[in-house]
Amino acid sequence: MRSALIGAVCGLAWAAGLRGLMAELAGPQSQVSWYGTFVQILLPGVLTGALLGHAKNQKLVLAPLLFAVGVFASPAAFDGQFFAGGVGGGAIALPLFGIAGGYALAGRGPMWTRVLASIVALAPVPLWPLTNGVFGPDFAVTTARGAWVALFLCSLIAVLELACSIPLRAAARQPSPFARTP
Repeated sequence: MRSALIGAVCGLAWAAGLRGLMAELAGPQSQVSWYGTFVQILLPGVLTGALLGHAKNQKLVLAPLLFAVGVFASPAAFDGQFFAGGVGGGAIALPLFGIAGGYALAGRGPMWTRVLASIVALAPVPLWPLTNGVFGPDFAVTTARGAWVALFLCSLIAVLELACSIPLRAAARQPSPFARTP
């Protein structure tokens, strides 16, 4: 229970940071709402953190997909606005980056799958500079603001990847029920 509570607090802090990044990217048009901010971002952050903190079995590796569930539950998912403002795409991409990075960091599985997962997990680093056209010239990594936002995004992804490695590392440490004890 204690690990789940710690994970929930970390998840809340992570999701609040993510919301801050989203506000920075959206600029003055950014709106904070009960549903969009609290239900679609902060609540999945708390639940994901609690599940990853609890992480006693490998099934919790997919916990970050709770972010996608919140977006799919939104009316925007059905009125053609799913990818408007990047919320829908981000709700799918960020969990996938986290899960891939967690798998790669846990050191389990065949080497080729870990290398492939590492490529997916690290994709935002070289791809971010290509999004300047989407968010405007202020976010070019050659500007102080753009470099800060890039570091903010990469650090949020890295923290999520580290958290996603917890269930895989915990599962790897569990002794086999058939192992003999000395």
